[in-house]
Amino acid sequence: MFTSILILFVLLAAWGLAFVGAPLLVWTVAVGALLLGLGLSGAIGTTVFAVLGAVYVAAGVLLNLRPLRRAIVTRPIFGAFKRVLPEMSSTEREALEAGDTWWEAQMFRGRPDWQQLLAFKYTELTPEEQSFLDNECEELCKMCDDWQIEYEQKDLPPEVWAYIKEHRFLAMLIKKEYGGLGFSANAQSAVVTKLATKSIAMAVTVMVPNSLGPGELLMHYGTDEQKQQWLPGLVSGREIPCFGLTGPEVGSDATAMPDLGVVGYGEHDGRKVLGIHLNFSKRYITLAPVATVVGLAFKLRDPDGLLGEISRGAPNGELGITCALIPADHPGVEIGRRHYPGAAFMNGTIHGKDVFVPIDWIIGGPTMAGKGWRMLVECLSAGRGISLPALATAAGQVGYRMTGVYGRMRRQFKVSIGKFEGVQEATGRIAGLGYTLEAMRVMTASAVDHCAPSVVTAIAKYHMTEMMRKIISDGMDVMAGKAIQQGPRNFMATAYKATPVAITVEGANILTRNLMIFGQGAIRCHEYVFPEMEAARADDLKAFDRLLFGHIGFSINRAVRALTLGLTGARLARSPVSGELAGYFRRMERYSAALAFCSDLTMGVLGGKLKFMERLSARLGDVLSQLYIASSVAKFYLEGSKSEAELAHARWALDNCMYEIAHAFDGFLRNFPVTWARVLMRTVVFPLGNDARPVSDRVNAEVADLLLEPTDVRERLSWLVFKNGGKHDPIGRMEHAWDVSRETETAYQKFYRLAARGELSGDSVADKLADARARDLLSAEEAEQAAAYDRVRYDVILTDDFSKAYIAGDFDADRAEVIEMSAARARVA
Repeated sequence: MFTSILILFVLLAAWGLAFVGAPLLVWTVAVGALLLGLGLSGAIGTTVFAVLGAVYVAAGVLLNLRPLRRAIVTRPIFGAFKRVLPEMSSTEREALEAGDTWWEAQMFRGRPDWQQLLAFKYTELTPEEQSFLDNECEELCKMCDDWQIEYEQKDLPPEVWAYIKEHRFLAMLIKKEYGGLGFSANAQSAVVTKLATKSIAMAVTVMVPNSLGPGELLMHYGTDEQKQQWLPGLVSGREIPCFGLTGPEVGSDATAMPDLGVVGYGEHDGRKVLGIHLNFSKRYITLAPVATVVGLAFKLRDPDGLLGEISRGAPNGELGITCALIPADHPGVEIGRRHYPGAAFMNGTIHGKDVFVPIDWIIGGPTMAGKGWRMLVECLSAGRGISLPALATAAGQVGYRMTGVYGRMRRQFKVSIGKFEGVQEATGRIAGLGYTLEAMRVMTASAVDHCAPSVVTAIAKYHMTEMMRKIISDGMDVMAGKAIQQGPRNFMATAYKATPVAITVEGANILTRNLMIFGQGAIRCHEYVFPEMEAARADDLKAFDRLLFGHIGFSINRAVRALTLGLTGARLARSPVSGELAGYFRRMERYSAALAFCSDLTMGVLGGKLKFMERLSARLGDVLSQLYIASSVAKFYLEGSKSEAELAHARWALDNCMYEIAHAFDGFLRNFPVTWARVLMRTVVFPLGNDARPVSDRVNAEVADLLLEPTDVRERLSWLVFKNGGKHDPIGRMEHAWDVSRETETAYQKFYRLAARGELSGDSVADKLADARARDLLSAEEAEQAAAYDRVRYDVILTDDFSKAYIAGDFDADRAEVIEMSAARARVA
C-alpha cells in the first residue's frame, strides 16, 4: 500500500513539475529530495541507495555543471545538428528574417500571455482620418459609377483620377513632413475598405501605391536626395508609381528572376558615369499603363568589381536582387500593352532594352545594391496586412448588409427567403465570416501600426481572401439572378470577377498557406528553433547548449500541458475573462500547447524533409492561423457592445475556429508518415478523441436570423459600406428599400396576409390594395405604406436589361435608359 501511494505521489509530483515547466535545477533538487527521503525512510536498501545516489550525483553534476555538460553531452549533438541543418538560400534567409513576430508567437509557444492580448489597443482613427473617411472618401465614392468604370470605360473617369491626385489618396503612407497624409495602417485599411464597397478598380488604384511601391520603399530606404526628388511628385499626384517585380519567368520564386543589371560605365546627361546596364521584361504590373515612375527589381552583377567593397566577396560578382527608381520615359524603357484581369484597374507590362541608369538610382544608393529582396519582403510583410484584407472586409461588409436586405424582402412560397433553412446555411456563414473579417481587419491593421508582423499579415492575407471567396460565392447563391445579371443594379458581379486577383497577388494563397505561414512561423515564432540555427551557423557551442536544454524543457512542458488539458477538457487552462468566452480561451490555450508540442516533434523527427512536405506543414499552419483568428474574434467581442447579437456572432466565429483547428490537427495526424510519432501526437492532442464539431444548425440559424434585423452588430460590421449613393446607386437603392421597409413593413405584412388568404379581389397589387381599402380592411395610411413597401420590394429584386446595340459595344445606344429603365418598369408594375 505504501509503495503504491509513494509511486502515485512521485508520478503526480513529476507531472506537476512538468506541467508548470520547472527548470532543470528544481528537477535536480526534487529528485535528490525524493532519493534522500527513500533512503532515510528505509524504503530502499543501503546498497540500492548508494548506487542510486552515485548515479544521481553523476547525472546532477553532468547536467548542471555547464562546461562539463557542453563537452560531454552537447558537443556530439551540436555536430549532428550542424550536419542535418538544411541549406538556406539567401532569398529564404531574407524572407525569414524580414518583419517582426507579434501575438502569433504567443499562440505558437503554447502558453499565451492573455494579458498581452487584453492590453493591446486598437489604433483609433484621428479626427483628421475620420474626417477623410466622412468627406473625401464619401465624395470620391459619389463620383464613381462602377458599371461605367467596369463595363464601358474600363478605367476610372478623368475627374476621378484628378480627385484622387488632388486629395492625396496615393500618399496616405507618406509622412506629413514630406507632404503626405501620414495615415495609420488602420486608417489606410478603412479607406481602402470603404472605397472597395463602391468600386474595386478605384480601391486597387489607391491601395497599390500605399502598399508595395516606390513611396514605401523611399520612406524606409531612400536617400535624402531621392526623397527630395520623388516624394513631392508622388504626394501631388504628378508622379504615378508602379513597381515591376513579376514577369513571365518569375512569380513566387524571386531567384528565377531573369531581369539583369550589369555594373559598368555609360553616358548620362552628356557625362560618363558609373551605372547599370539593364534588360528586363515585367508583366502583371498594376498601374504600369499610366505610370510615370517605375520601381524596378532586378538581379545585379558586378563582374569587374567596380563597386569596390560592396562587391567584395560576391561570387562571380553576383550581388543579388536590387531595386531602382527609373522614370517611365527614360531611354530604353517601354510601357507595354495593357492586361485585363477581369477588373478595370490599370495593369500591364513594362520592358527595358539596353537601358542605362546611374548607380545612385538604386533605392538607398549604391550601398543597398543586392539588398532589394529583403527590402521588398519587409515592405510587403506590412502592406500585405492592409490592402488585400481591406478588399476582403469590403466583401464581408457588403455581403452582410445587402444579403440581409435581399433575404428579408425577397419572397418565395410566400416566405422571406432568408427564413429558409437551406438559405440560412449560406447567410449564417456570411454573418459569421463577416464578423470574423472585421475582427481580423482591425486587429491586423492595428498590429501593423505597432510593428511589421510578417507571419500575422500572411495569415490575414490568405484566410481573409479565402473568406471573401466564400462570402461572395454564398451571396451569389442567395441572390441568384439578382447577382448574376450584370448592370448598374448589380453590386456583386465585380467582386465575383475580381476575387481571383485577390487570391493570387501579394503572395499567391497556395504559396502563402503551404510555405509561408508555418515555414516562417515555426522558425520565427518558436522560442528556440531560429536561435539554435543561428548558434549552429555561428559555431557557438555555448549558446547552443543553453538553447538545447531550454528547448528540451519547453517540449516536455508543452507535451504534458497539452495532454493534461486534453484529459480535463481544458478545465485547468487559464482564461483572462469569466462568462461566455472563458471556455473558448481555455480551448485556445489547450490547442496552443498541442501545436507547440507537435511542431517540436515534427521538426525533430522529419528535420529538413519537412520543408518539402507542404501538406503537413500547411495543416500546422492552419492551426496557428485559426488560433490567431480566434484570438482576434475574442478581442473584437470584448471591445464591442457584448450584446446578445454580438455574442451570437462571436460564438459562431469561435465555434468555427475551434472546429477548423481540430480538423487541421486530425488531417495532420492521419497523414503523418512516422507511425510511433503519429500515435504519440494523437494521444497528446486527442487523448479522449476528437470531439470538435462544425458550427451547429442552431447557432448558424441564430446569426442568419440576426442578419435580417436592424441590430447593433449590423452597423458595426458594415460601418464602412458606402450607403449614400442615392436611389440609382446599386447599394443606395437597397439602402433606400431597407429604410422604407422599416416604416412600412407592418402594414405590408397585414396586407400580405389578407392577400395570401384569398380575401382580396383583383389581379395586381394596386387592385388588391384598392379592394382592401374599399372594405376597410386597411386604413388609408396602411394602404399607402403597403404600396410603398411593395414598390421598393420589387425594385430590390429587379435586374437590368439592355438593347442589342448596347451589349455589342454601342454605349450611346441606350445610355440614358440604362439607369432609368428598370426603375421605370418598377413604377409601371
